[in-house]
Parts: sequence; C-alpha cells; structure tokens
Amino acid sequence: MSQGYFVTGTDTGIGKTTVSCALLHAFAAQGKKVVGMKPIAAGSENGKWLDVEHLLAASNISVTRQQINPYAFDPPISPHLAAQQADMEIDLTVIHHAYQELSSKADIVVVEGAGGFLVPVNQQQTGADLAKLLNLSVILVVGMRLGCLSHALLTAQAMRAAGLTLAGWVANCIDPQMLVLKKNIATLEQRLDCSLMGVLPFDKRIDAQESVKYLDVTKLNCYSIG
Repeated sequence: MSQGYFVTGTDTGIGKTTVSCALLHAFAAQGKKVVGMKPIAAGSENGKWLDVEHLLAASNISVTRQQINPYAFDPPISPHLAAQQADMEIDLTVIHHAYQELSSKADIVVVEGAGGFLVPVNQQQTGADLAKLLNLSVILVVGMRLGCLSHALLTAQAMRAAGLTLAGWVANCIDPQMLVLKKNIATLEQRLDCSLMGVLPFDKRIDAQESVKYLDVTKLNCYSIG
C-alpha cells in the first residue's frame, strides 16, 4: 500500500521543492519506488516550471510531466487568479484522479502544495481542501526568518481545524542574518505537536540530494519502514 505526504510551507519561496525532492531521495535510498507531484504550478521560466522539473528528476518511476502536474500556469500568482486569467477553474477531482494513478505505481508519493497552506485554488477551495481530499498527512516547511513563529503556528492551527495530521516539520534557514535562530527552532519544537525532521542550513550550494543528510524521515509520525 502506498504512502503519501503533502508538503506545505509557511509562505511561498521557502524551500518546499528542495525539501520535497530531498524526501524523495531519502525514501528512494531505502529502496522505495517514489514519485513527486506538483498538482498546481504557477510561474514558468523560459517555458518550464522548475518545481515540476526538479520533482520529475527526483522521482524514480517513469511518469510524464502532465501526470505529476495537472495544472500549470505562466504567471507567478495565486492559483485561483492564474486560472481566472486562463479562463478556467481548477477542479480538485482532476488532481485526485491524477494522485490515485501515481499512488498505484509508487510506494511513496510526495505532493508539493502551491504557496502557503490556505492559498485559494478556486473560488471555494484552498490548499487545505486539496490535502484533505487526498487524505494526506502534512509535512510543514518553516522558512526560518523573522515572523516565522506566528506563520508556523497559524498553519499548524489551520491543519488541526481541517482535521489533518501534521506528520513532521523541517526548519529551512533562509535568512543567514536571523537572530536567535536556535531559540526560534526550540520554540517551535515545544509548540508544534510533531517531530522536527531536520534543519537545513543556509547554503545556496546545497541541492536536494545533499539536503538528504540533514533530514530524518524516521521521525515522521506516520512513516512505515516496511
């Protein structure tokens, strides 16, 4: 039976893709068949969606871009606004069907959300609704910078309100000038009801494959090694 995780973050641009790919590499190193999924991508560069390309490269089963990325939009804006500009609406059932197809092929599916947890995806639903529809435990990536404590705790509160399980969290050090970094991490360790899976240091030279050594997937609340 396949396992799936929904990776979200305290904001956009805080390392969800790096963490998602690192998770895929970590699971693959344990002999798992893995695939990454980016249901909604907004923001292309030279005709490519880099998040999707990275997830595709980190997967070890044969899938197409369309299978792992049902919705792709050029402007780097909220999914619901990008869809409006394209004169369409994002249908979560389309994403659900794509996820089921991937989960039938892989042992582990890592789903990377768009933006923050409550980002609107259409006129009625948010990223939280997507995670709930897919019935996935959530991994929270916290971009360590001023203001992240409130962002992280509010996100965790929203997860609980949605009836979702917070499986683990990752501290990503995106601001090298952040004051009292260790104390901020300790505060979140005390207040988030899940394990800290790892701390990614600030180093632009570190890619997802190298980031694996900073993560411990066995700390996931609901991870089965077998």
